[in-house]
Amino acid sequence: NLLLFDINMIIPVNKKVIVGFSGGVDSAVSMLLLKDQGADVEALHMTNWDDDGYCDAAKDLQDATKVCNQLSIPLHHVNFAKEYKENVFQYFLDEHKLGRTPNPDIICNREIKFGVFKKYAERLGAEYIATGHYAKLRENNKVLELTKPRDKKKDQTYFLHAVKSKNFENTLFPLEDLTKNEVRSIAKENGLFNHKKKDSTGICFIGERPFREFLKNYFPVNPGPIVDLEKNVMGTHEGLVFHTIGQRHGLKIGGKKYGSGKPWYVVEKKMDENTLVVVQGDHQNLYCNKIIVSNVSWINSSPFCEIGTKDTLKCSVKIRYRQADQACILKKLNKENLQIQFDQPQRAVALGQSAVLYDNDKCLGGGFIEEIIK
Repeated sequence: NLLLFDINMIIPVNKKVIVGFSGGVDSAVSMLLLKDQGADVEALHMTNWDDDGYCDAAKDLQDATKVCNQLSIPLHHVNFAKEYKENVFQYFLDEHKLGRTPNPDIICNREIKFGVFKKYAERLGAEYIATGHYAKLRENNKVLELTKPRDKKKDQTYFLHAVKSKNFENTLFPLEDLTKNEVRSIAKENGLFNHKKKDSTGICFIGERPFREFLKNYFPVNPGPIVDLEKNVMGTHEGLVFHTIGQRHGLKIGGKKYGSGKPWYVVEKKMDENTLVVVQGDHQNLYCNKIIVSNVSWINSSPFCEIGTKDTLKCSVKIRYRQADQACILKKLNKENLQIQFDQPQRAVALGQSAVLYDNDKCLGGGFIEEIIK
């Protein structure tokens, strides 16, 4: 007998549900819950990166096969490495080349998991798809909304904000009302061997190796000066692509060697001059009051359509995953660009990061940070 927690979502009994199965505990428990509630469950494992010895793609497929055999669930396997490199990895490289800080997981969700993966599952006869995301979908006046799950520490709506509501249709998030601890308990009580499997962190294609080492495979070392705000040369960097705003480690200009003894932080990358600018301590130049966001994508319709002639809106924003919601005021500049003014100055904001917008627990959408206004 399966030992499960009650789940509140409406399960499509006897309907074919294809679960995006990574081989991890979250998607494994998603399959378990759906099967127990009467859905006709099949699994689809994606390979999105050709295993080069650092990515765990081969091991994940082995784990997926083992779990599916244990649960008597059919397993399909598809290789989306070509689509991933064209739509996600190329974006990652292009953004780094411009000195920006991209988040490829956001593009992966939009282009792969709720793009080519969903279409492939539908060709296999899926009436619904499901994933192990910690997120919740709800219908409000016939509009499908993306909201935060019960486990706020695992909330993944930040990574889903660029997916349009139409691409969430016939999608299930079985973990929406479960905590991570409960998910592991379900897996353990039901004898799933992967109940202790560690969460995947970072980006698959980088794997267990330093970030800078990986980037050196695609960008040449391009030394330049590290300077302070007074343009005093503090050291030398190997290339601006290897650094990000707010970075402390790896600068090789220890605080005790220069100035007050406090640590140094990257505050600006001057791409035209190949110069890295640093400040010491919790410097005011690390903070900003406003940002301009481009390529704004709303999950549903733009909230500005709902407030008549007003061009401002109070809401909250995250500029990085796991950050607490920050109160802000949105100002519409044009169809695809917003100004976001923070109630409290924000530290170490980087160009290219995603600013994700919320109305309480509802995720509105977001865009890429294009300009930082101190």
